[in-house]
Amino acid sequence: MNKKSAACVALVFVTLVFLSCKKKASEEPVVTATPQESGEYVQYGTPFSAVPDTRDIVMYEVNLRAFSNTSNLQGVINRLDQLQAMHINVVWLMPIHPIGEITSVNSPYCVKDYLKVNTEFGTLAQLRTLVSEAHNRGMAVILDWVANHTAWDNPWIAHTDWYSQDGNGNIIHPPGTNWNDVADLNFENTDMRAAMIDAMRYWVLEANVDGYRCDYADGVPFDFWQQAIDTIRTIPNRNIVFLAEGSSADHYTAGFDMNYGWSFYGALQSVWSGQSAAHLITASNTEYAAVPAGKEILRFTTNHDESAWNATPITLFGGQAGATAASVLAIYLRGVPMIYTGQEVGRVATVPFFTNSPIDWSINGAMRTNYQDMLAFYTASPASRYGALTDYSSTDISAFVKTSESEQVLVMTNVRNAYKIYNIPAALEGTVWTNALTNASVTLSGTLTLVPWEYLVLKN
Repeated sequence: MNKKSAACVALVFVTLVFLSCKKKASEEPVVTATPQESGEYVQYGTPFSAVPDTRDIVMYEVNLRAFSNTSNLQGVINRLDQLQAMHINVVWLMPIHPIGEITSVNSPYCVKDYLKVNTEFGTLAQLRTLVSEAHNRGMAVILDWVANHTAWDNPWIAHTDWYSQDGNGNIIHPPGTNWNDVADLNFENTDMRAAMIDAMRYWVLEANVDGYRCDYADGVPFDFWQQAIDTIRTIPNRNIVFLAEGSSADHYTAGFDMNYGWSFYGALQSVWSGQSAAHLITASNTEYAAVPAGKEILRFTTNHDESAWNATPITLFGGQAGATAASVLAIYLRGVPMIYTGQEVGRVATVPFFTNSPIDWSINGAMRTNYQDMLAFYTASPASRYGALTDYSSTDISAFVKTSESEQVLVMTNVRNAYKIYNIPAALEGTVWTNALTNASVTLSGTLTLVPWEYLVLKN
């Protein structure tokens, strides 16, 4: 969830009739839709048949305000080839909806209307084009969905019983937060729940999107997520992606495909601060202990909250080499890898999302090439994605072999900003490998010296 810091709330009730101003696709610039079974909505275009299995996803989070110089949907359309070149197969768009104006901090997580595209970002027609062009390149598109709260000037606010209230009947912001720009929704109200699910159906049908990243999922009741996901999955001819920004095990039971890997992210930072590299395997195994078969954890070295409010990977992980080494572990150790806007070119400054701050894509081309090479091999290698793992880590070197059928991959990463000597384990002594990123032959014998932050991805 974004960390909002706004002034005190001035409760303003806007007397609008719920959904009386609901806009259908026909009110946008003319785009031909193909009517199919859909209730009151129509299916635009053809459902994407190549949505990857969860374990095969490589995700990219797009901050619309930073991803391009135009800071809009067209800017994303113009750069889809770059995402394809990185072997991305699921594109996550941060919220696209109009932003509230009452006690506003200009956060896209302050949704004024669930059924509209923010004119700052473009139109429904442009969103449809983006989705279609992504599909043409083999990439699914998911939207960021903010279910816990709305803007104070969302039309829903006329229905005061749709919102949480204090003892005096005043609508409140989400308890336990300082998110004063938003009003907390009441999930005991069945009409509100139905309207929320209806809005989620709208974008799957009318824009042909492939699923949702669900914001602050831990702040929304289990039974709502189960109801919503079950309903969305009944839409015909669909493989829907559901990512929970949360850590609760019951998200999987509710139907989510993935949870956030917050614990592993914390473990990476701890290891970079001096803890033994062996801790990464322990943290990974602990995080996966409650994950059912067929479900996954999203692994990352940054996301929009961390890069805006904490620091970018360049700062957290010791420069370009350290940040890349951390990404190797987030990508290869286990889970679904996610790349955030700008991390592949090593942006040093924080990346806001309340304001526009375009990435300079001309910098650090070699770093971007490293990401492309890492992800190219990862996507081509079943062992890298879901092979059985054997740990050979030392204090300073994270080392593990992943095995699936006839393929083995060995990943070794120096987690220190210093030269480190790795004693080759008996099980690996004398083995011959090929560097998956350079095609050089590597024979392991005795000891191996790794330069600061060096990593090796080997195959045989």
